[in-house]
Amino acid sequence: MPLKPAMNKVEPGSLLANINLPADLRSLREDQLKEVSRELRDYIIDIVSVNGGHFGASLGTVEMTVALHYVFNTPYDQLVWDVGHQAYGHKILTGRRDLFHTNRIYKGISGFPKRSESEYDTFGVGHSSTSISAALGMAVASRLKGEKERQHIAVIGDGAMTAGLAFEALNHAGVENSNLLVILNDNCMSIDPNVGALKEYLTDMSTSHTYNKVKDEVWKLLGKISKFGPNAQEIASKLENAVKTTLLKQSNLFESLRFRYFGPVDGHDVNRMVKVLQDLKDIPGPKILHALTVKGKGYANAEKDQTKWHAPGLFDKISGEIHKPKSDKPSPPKYQDVFGHTIVELAEKNPKIVGVTPAMPSGCSLNIMMKAMPDRAFDVGIAEQHAVTFSAGLATQGMVPFCNIYSSFMQRAYDQVIHDVALQNLHVVFCLDRGGLAGADGATHHGAFDYAYFRCIPNMIVSAPMNEEELRNLMYTAQLEETNAPFSIRYPRGNGVIVDWKKPMQKLEIGKGRMVRSGEEVAILTIGHPGNFAVEACGELNKEGFYPAHYDLRFVKPLDTELLHEIFSSFKKIITVEDACIMGGFGSAIAEFMIDNNYSASITRLGIPDRFIEHGEQKELYDECHFDAEAIKKAVRQQVCETVLV
Repeated sequence: MPLKPAMNKVEPGSLLANINLPADLRSLREDQLKEVSRELRDYIIDIVSVNGGHFGASLGTVEMTVALHYVFNTPYDQLVWDVGHQAYGHKILTGRRDLFHTNRIYKGISGFPKRSESEYDTFGVGHSSTSISAALGMAVASRLKGEKERQHIAVIGDGAMTAGLAFEALNHAGVENSNLLVILNDNCMSIDPNVGALKEYLTDMSTSHTYNKVKDEVWKLLGKISKFGPNAQEIASKLENAVKTTLLKQSNLFESLRFRYFGPVDGHDVNRMVKVLQDLKDIPGPKILHALTVKGKGYANAEKDQTKWHAPGLFDKISGEIHKPKSDKPSPPKYQDVFGHTIVELAEKNPKIVGVTPAMPSGCSLNIMMKAMPDRAFDVGIAEQHAVTFSAGLATQGMVPFCNIYSSFMQRAYDQVIHDVALQNLHVVFCLDRGGLAGADGATHHGAFDYAYFRCIPNMIVSAPMNEEELRNLMYTAQLEETNAPFSIRYPRGNGVIVDWKKPMQKLEIGKGRMVRSGEEVAILTIGHPGNFAVEACGELNKEGFYPAHYDLRFVKPLDTELLHEIFSSFKKIITVEDACIMGGFGSAIAEFMIDNNYSASITRLGIPDRFIEHGEQKELYDECHFDAEAIKKAVRQQVCETVLV
C-alpha cells in the first residue's frame, strides 16, 4: 500500500520550517517559543487529521516538548518519553518533520520513540511506565563514566505513574546520587480518566494553596542553590525540613522517597517551563517536576472529550467530524464490543461474574459493564500484575473474574498468571484483546506470543474463537461452575465476520474442535480468526480444482486429540494457520502431537515468523507474514504439487 498523501510541508517562512533539529530551536529567542508551540500544535493537527494516529496526548505536551529541547542539549542530554504517543512533537523537532506524514503507516516512521530510528529516541517505548527505570539506568551509567554534567530526563504521564514499575524505579532512584529529573505530566488521563488514590493525591497536591505557597518560596531559593557556596547542601536541607515541619498535614509522597519535588507548574506556559527547567539543571540529585497539562490542549473537541480523541482516526480538523466508514450494508461488530455486551448478558444471570481491566475500559469495551453494573466492573489503573492477582483474590472467594488485558500487555503479568492463578488452579477467565498483529501500533502492541506463553502453563485452558458466535460460546463456557479452571480466550483487534451475531449462547466441550469443510489430500488446521482466511482460500481453491479439508481447533490447550488422530490417519499433508508466533505456538503444538503419537506427515506452519513485525494495516502485515488467504492458497498448491511430483 503506498504512503498516503498529506499536507506534510510547513508554511514557508514559518519558524517551524527552519527547525530541522533541536540545535535550530535553541538558536531562537525565548520570546519566539510561543509561536513555535502554536505552529507545532497546528502541524500535528494537520497531519493526524489526514493520516490518523494518537492525538490528544501529544497536543498536551507541545509546550513541554519545546521547552525541553530548548533547555537541554539533546541528544547528549538524554530525554526518555513514557507512553510514546506523547512524543509526536518530539519527533517533529528531531529531524522527522518532513517524514511525519508517514507516521504509523506501513514502511513509514513508528508512532513511538524507537532507538533504531533516531539518536534522539534514547529508549524504545510503547508500553507504559518504563521511563524512570530507563532514565535512572542511563544516569547511573553516566555517573560511572564520569559524565557529571550530562542530564537525564524522564517524562511520564497519561496514567503511567500508576504502574508498579514506576514506583519501583522511584524507590531505587531516591537512594542513587544520580542526575535524574522526572517530569510528571499530570493530565488526569490515560486513555480513559485516571483512577485510584494516586490520582486523588495529585489532585490534592495541585489544589493545596498552602502547600504550593510554601513550596514556591523554597523553589526560589533552591533554584539559586549554586549561589549559596559551600553551605548549599546545609541550607537546602534546612529549607526542606522547614517545609515538612510546616506541612505535616500535607506530606509529600515524592519527598518521602528522597526526591526533591517542584511544582505544580503550568505545563502549557512555555516560557515558565523554560525558566523552571533552566533552574532545575543546577540542582543535583533526583528531582521531580509536577507539570499540569490538558490532554488535547489547543483543539477544543479533544479537550472536551479526551477519551474519544485519544486516537480518533481521520477527521475534519475544521468541523471536528470524525470520518467513519460508510456503507449501506450493516457491518460485523468489533470483537471487543462482542465481549463488552456479552459479559453484561452473562453477569445479569450469574451474580458471581465481575470484570477487571488495567486502564483500558473503553479500549476493551468493559466500559459497557461499568455503566450497567458499576459495582461489579473494576478499572485498576495501568497495573496488569495487580489486575491478575486481584482477580485471583476474587476467585478464592467464589467470584468469577473476567480479567481483560491486551495480549501484549499481559506479558507484564506473566508471573502472576503462573504463581497466583494457575498454580492455585483458580477460576479466572483471561480475555486477551488485540491477540495477533494489532496494526499501526507496531511491534510493541502486536499480541504475538500468548499461545506460546500460555499453553506451557499447567492447568491453563487456551482458546480462540473463529467468529463472534464462538467468542460468546467460549465466554459462556468459561464462566460455568463446572469449568473451574484458568481459562484464556484471545481475539484480535477489529471486526468479526457475522452481522447477526447475537444468538443464544451454547456450552462448548472444552478441548473439542470442529470440521468446517471436508476435503482431500490436504488438511488445513486453524485457530481463531484466521480460520476465516482459510474459508476464503478454500472457496477459491475449489474453483481451481483443489479440495483441502478445513478444521477449526478452537483450543490450543487441551488439544482435540480425538480429532487430530482422525486427521493424521487420513491426511499426509497438513497446514497450520495462526495469527501468532510460529515458535512454540499452535503449529508447534500440532507438530508435537504428531511426533508424540508416531505419525508421519508433511506440516507447513503459517504464522508470525521469528522476528518483530513493524507497523502497518493488519491486511498488509498478514500479507508480509504469509498467513492470509493468498498464502494459504499458495501453501495448498505447493503441498498438492509435491504429492503429484512424488
